[in-house]
Amino acid sequence: MDPGSGNNKTAVAEFILLGLVQSEKLQSVVFVLFLFAYLVTVGGNLSILTATLVEPKLHTPMYFFLGNLSALDVGCITVTVPAMLGHILSHKHTISYEACLTQLFFFHLLAGMDCFLLTAMAYDRFLAICRPLTYSTRMNQAVQWILVAVSWACAFTNALTHTIALTTLNFCGPNEVNHFYCDLPQLFQLSCSSTQLNELLLFAACFIMAGVPMVLIITSYIHVAAAVLQIRSVEGKKKAFSTCGSHLTVVCLFYGTGVFNYMCLGSVAVSDKDKGVGVFNAIINPMLNPLIYSLRNPDVQGALWRVLVGRWSLT
Repeated sequence: MDPGSGNNKTAVAEFILLGLVQSEKLQSVVFVLFLFAYLVTVGGNLSILTATLVEPKLHTPMYFFLGNLSALDVGCITVTVPAMLGHILSHKHTISYEACLTQLFFFHLLAGMDCFLLTAMAYDRFLAICRPLTYSTRMNQAVQWILVAVSWACAFTNALTHTIALTTLNFCGPNEVNHFYCDLPQLFQLSCSSTQLNELLLFAACFIMAGVPMVLIITSYIHVAAAVLQIRSVEGKKKAFSTCGSHLTVVCLFYGTGVFNYMCLGSVAVSDKDKGVGVFNAIINPMLNPLIYSLRNPDVQGALWRVLVGRWSLT
């Protein structure tokens, strides 16, 4: 933006991302660790996505949503980590105002999509366990695609709203973002104008994007738990809890870190803690998701093994 273009424009043309650490030696360690995490995350999630596409046994609604979640995880970590690795290599930690807004938009788009997709997965488990006789009709392909399309529409609206609202703020003074990617709480701290409306908007969005899905997920699993407890077979109970346990683990990790990150606004004292939460949101969670689903799910393990064996046999 032009520094002299008026009070309703930002005077800051670029931001400085301070990153996780300041020491050059520690930056080298961070580079290696995050590059490894990125490769593991992309490889693991693409493997699960490939397995759900090529393995006929996994052509079910649950694995349709799991494949979408894997694609989202790849996108989420790609929005933040490659840029951070590039900053470490080039020793240039600046990011333009426009690039910062773009990164923020896509991060909130993919994170918002995660919220609704995890809710759709809980609804799928509710129908499969509590309404098994009507499951095939209530969760047919049309319903699956509608749920995904509505999730994308809601997430896009949320991300676009935050991005447009951020452009109304003035950034005229400090431009050092105490984080390794652009996010709302850290940018609010740098604004020269009042962020009260933006924080209220973020609070309202958190209630809609996180609060409502959490209520729906909890309600679904209350019914699921009641139905599972009525199953007489020990093996049946074990299988039901196994398919639900992976999803519940991912939900707890995702919402636990997300709520902490966006409910502690305006506090400079917690900014270093925000970095750790950001690592969980952008890196650890996407990396753990394929491990959680594959380690606890024999169907996914078998499909991954057949995909890998088939690939090796072709080579």
